[in-house]
Amino acid sequence: MIPRFGPAPRADVNYKLRPGAYAILLRGSEMLITYQAAPDDEFQLPGGGIDPGESPTVALHREVWEETGWTISNPKRLGAFRRFVFMPEYDMWAEKLCTIYLAQPCRRLGPPTEAGHTAHWVSAKDAAPLLGNSGDRYFVEKYCG
Repeated sequence: MIPRFGPAPRADVNYKLRPGAYAILLRGSEMLITYQAAPDDEFQLPGGGIDPGESPTVALHREVWEETGWTISNPKRLGAFRRFVFMPEYDMWAEKLCTIYLAQPCRRLGPPTEAGHTAHWVSAKDAAPLLGNSGDRYFVEKYCG
């Protein structure tokens, strides 16, 4: 069974399944996270939706690069969780199926290409409380202490 984080699904809403891939990116004692200015104004694990026909790891590489400007290597699947949320940028209610990976940041190619995102190196031991959703926090606490 895949755990749920956040509010329970609403009975009056039809949710669209939105699979996504997200990364815990460690370099020594630091973690690379992304800050998204809108719509939620929060720190997040880099990652996002898996496009139709795209594999989860290809989506992970693409999303991390778009949101941080970094390439990654050696992604290892850690687990998954679900969230039921409204996504204003798509004007839809989504059941987000979030698969979390541990990966190695390799090389910074430039700034993030996705509007409203900035990349931040933070202490891995202090990262969890910064993250905007409880599923991300759970996986960071579980795998990074």
